[in-house]
Amino acid sequence: MTGFLRRYPLPVIVLAQLFGTSLWFSINGVWLSLAGTLGLAESDLGRLTLSVQAGFIAGTLTLAVTGLADRFGASRIFLVSSVLGALTNAGFVLVAGNPLVDSLFRFGTGLCLAGIYPLGMKLVIAWTPAYAGAALAWLVGMLTLGTALPHLMRGVTLGMPWEWPLLAASGLALAGGLLVFGLGDGPHLPGSRGRLPLRQGLAALRSPRFRAVAGGYFGHMWELYAFWTLVPLLIGRELARLGLSDGLLPWLSFAVIGMGAAGCIGGGYLSRTRGSAWVARLALVTSGALCFLYPWLNGLPAILLLGLLVIWGVAVVADSPQFSALAAATAPKEAVGSSLAVMNAVGFGLTLPAIWMTSGLWSEWGIWVVILLLPGPVFGVWSLARARVSA
Repeated sequence: MTGFLRRYPLPVIVLAQLFGTSLWFSINGVWLSLAGTLGLAESDLGRLTLSVQAGFIAGTLTLAVTGLADRFGASRIFLVSSVLGALTNAGFVLVAGNPLVDSLFRFGTGLCLAGIYPLGMKLVIAWTPAYAGAALAWLVGMLTLGTALPHLMRGVTLGMPWEWPLLAASGLALAGGLLVFGLGDGPHLPGSRGRLPLRQGLAALRSPRFRAVAGGYFGHMWELYAFWTLVPLLIGRELARLGLSDGLLPWLSFAVIGMGAAGCIGGGYLSRTRGSAWVARLALVTSGALCFLYPWLNGLPAILLLGLLVIWGVAVVADSPQFSALAAATAPKEAVGSSLAVMNAVGFGLTLPAIWMTSGLWSEWGIWVVILLLPGPVFGVWSLARARVSA
């Protein structure tokens, strides 16, 4: 089995990433049913989403401070994280509705995701170093589909208990961990070098080009997860205007978020000829324009606004793998895992205020909260232009 898996390393890694990251937004996918059963509000959705993000940040910082991402085999960390993430996600079923304990369980799930997403990037680089932008595009495309997957599972299980899609996500995460463990670590990165202190994870910041790439990534992250959190609310608004059933909400949410996978993969192919920075700029400009224009177009027919959300879903994440490829190319080779973990930690830290503000102000501002996402793409474009990143 191991020999078979190693003949197709990239498909194995991206499939495992799809399965593992289904844990990320598992609560969002069942939100309508969960909120209706337990009497939760939109602010609770923000609280639980923030808990996952905070756990992921704590996990990536732990990887960076301890050097675990470069001290131990990535496949082993991926497996352990997948198993523990599956358990904490399933455990949420037992504690849902208890504001302190359910937040802790979602924090634990986010903590485990730190051993799935950054380590998945390292595995891609270790197995397929050629055309890293295109390869990472498939990986982030699977992260995007993994984020959307709970909405699809909820659509398939409409009328069934909300616990079922959560338990299904845990089963997928276990399968993903086993796939990567069977594949093993790739041959194109150095092995363990002992303890790598945080300063080595930060070493890439000495490079102006890396700092510019990181700045672009930070702007991108300000927008991305807040947008994904808002998608069900934005779609729900348009369904209400159309007088359609909420039963369509999980299917449309899956479509809007899941289309980001096409943006990632298409951007990966473009990066082979136009370069990763060109793709990143195009995606930032497109999503930034939609941040600005969308609320001003709120009077257009609902079906047109739903179409704009699909376009936004494509553009909002298409730059993510290109930033990862650019960062990996400029980070010290012996500390790629730690450098990516540090960049991820800061980027995901910026998602916290963005999610908190947009979800908290939704009931008062409605569709106008998306204006708060605009500074992210603007800063990202400025950061790339400032250093004349062209590769």
